[in-house]
Amino acid sequence: MLKIGVFGVGHLGKFHLNNWKEIPDVEVIGFYDPGDDTAKEVSEKYQLARFLDPDALIDASDAIDVVAPTNYHFEWCEKAIKKGKHVFVEKPLANTMEEARQLVKLAEESGIKFQVGHVERFNPAFLAVKDVQLNPMFIEVHRLAQFNPRGTEVSVILDLMIHDIDIILSIVKSDVKSISASGVGVLTETPDIANVRIEFHNGCVANLTSSRISMKKMRKMRLFQKDAYIGIDFLNKKTEIIKLKGQADSNVFAFDIETASGKKTIAVANPAVPEVNAIKKELEEFKSAILNNTKTIVSEIDGLMAMDVAHQILEKIGNNVISR
Repeated sequence: MLKIGVFGVGHLGKFHLNNWKEIPDVEVIGFYDPGDDTAKEVSEKYQLARFLDPDALIDASDAIDVVAPTNYHFEWCEKAIKKGKHVFVEKPLANTMEEARQLVKLAEESGIKFQVGHVERFNPAFLAVKDVQLNPMFIEVHRLAQFNPRGTEVSVILDLMIHDIDIILSIVKSDVKSISASGVGVLTETPDIANVRIEFHNGCVANLTSSRISMKKMRKMRLFQKDAYIGIDFLNKKTEIIKLKGQADSNVFAFDIETASGKKTIAVANPAVPEVNAIKKELEEFKSAILNNTKTIVSEIDGLMAMDVAHQILEKIGNNVISR
């Protein structure tokens, strides 16, 4: 039985608690949260012990789940790692690049399992293309959300765009060549909307737009590669693949078009989207990595790389500020 201690039981923390309860071979032994009202509600609803001393919760756990504001990540992750405990921490990995690098160093030295909560890696729409060979040369992303004060302690880059940065880095097997970016803070002191262009050494270009002040929600990624287009709708859990039809293709909608080089047959496929709870899936994979001594799907290195690109974007925006 894997003993889990949860740090932070606010909005997202409650989702984690609900999902941990459904995962076999796991026992949530208690939680730490400085908010008395929230703590009382959680203690009564989940019949869980509230720990007033974070060190005591770490000592009693095999692994900790940090679902707290980013500025608390380093402190609790560092303590847990030094005590030999496994760590799951919500994105972004840490508050600063120095903190993130230190956590990576500690995790590597200790040999514990460390997973970062980039939950979109487990989105059913993205899982639907796990067997598709992805080699995009152009990527376009729109991640738009309505304003919510929760999460605004960080910029829209670290709050929303970092999901797409992580996915793009996992797909594009090349180093970043250059970044250009612009953004503006409308309702907060940090960027609330931003547009970013990332160029990779292999020629791939990614264009990302993120906003937390939009009238409607959208979470779409479009991948363009030789002879194929892949559309991933993270919000509505839909995936579409359009490509030149090959002999191996079957059970797809197809039509012909005339081109300068002759007739081409276009195939449109909608891969089966698994019925997966993304949060539960990422927690299950974390548990599995611990019990089976395998690599975590989203490692501390992945978290560091996504943060590195995010901070480069913030630096570019800082050098090209749009005045309010």
